[in-house]
Amino acid sequence: QVRFVESGGDSVQPGGSLTLVCTASGFTFSAFGMSWWRQTPDKERDFVAGLDFSGGAINYAASVKGRFTISRDNAKKTVYLQMNALKPEDTATYFCNGGSWTPQWGDSWGSGTRVTVSS
Repeated sequence: QVRFVESGGDSVQPGGSLTLVCTASGFTFSAFGMSWWRQTPDKERDFVAGLDFSGGAINYAASVKGRFTISRDNAKKTVYLQMNALKPEDTATYFCNGGSWTPQWGDSWGSGTRVTVSS
């Protein structure tokens, strides 16, 4: 079965950096785009960044463009999200899923990793 395990979240001060890691299993990782999403308790899950099966066709939400970088390692079945210049509004639980723009497996989310940006 499809499974996503996110890690790397932490509490950081504004302006800080974090790298999130998502390891996937249960499907042919190298054949699918991947994406990062985030959610706060009072909002729906929002798209953050996505890329295609080969690591190209990268897209970012306007709110993170220029600060976040998505990448992948197909050999490790892993997708990364490098987050720089973090802002308090980046505080959320971050999730990954298949698909470049929309979640490929919308019923199979991992537990996410929590990012808190606060002074």
